[in-house]
Amino acid sequence: MYLSVVKDLFNNEIVAYQLGERNDNELVLQTFAKAFAKQKDVTGLVVHSDHGFQYTSHTYHDMLPKVGAQISMSRRGNCLDNASMESFFSHLKTEGLYPYDIRNLVETQSRIPKNGSSVN
Repeated sequence: MYLSVVKDLFNNEIVAYQLGERNDNELVLQTFAKAFAKQKDVTGLVVHSDHGFQYTSHTYHDMLPKVGAQISMSRRGNCLDNASMESFFSHLKTEGLYPYDIRNLVETQSRIPKNGSSVN
């Protein structure tokens, strides 16, 4: 299972996320489509990511400038540049996923809160 997330660093809100069985460009593009549907005007937005293949693709680099967003990338191999997301994924895995015997996409989706609700 793969989780693509857009996080607002101003207020630490998860703006949009997409869960999928493949870690590909489509997963990332669908996540941004959800985020842009919520916030129509993203002119001047700075979108930070690591150097994953999805974020270095031509499709990604074409999509963001079209909506007026700027691309920012971590230094190659330096997880500290993306510490906020690294921390988010670490907490999600250790507190929300690893303690449970998750076997498929439906069970994974049931463990990830929707709209700020909590999961017991």
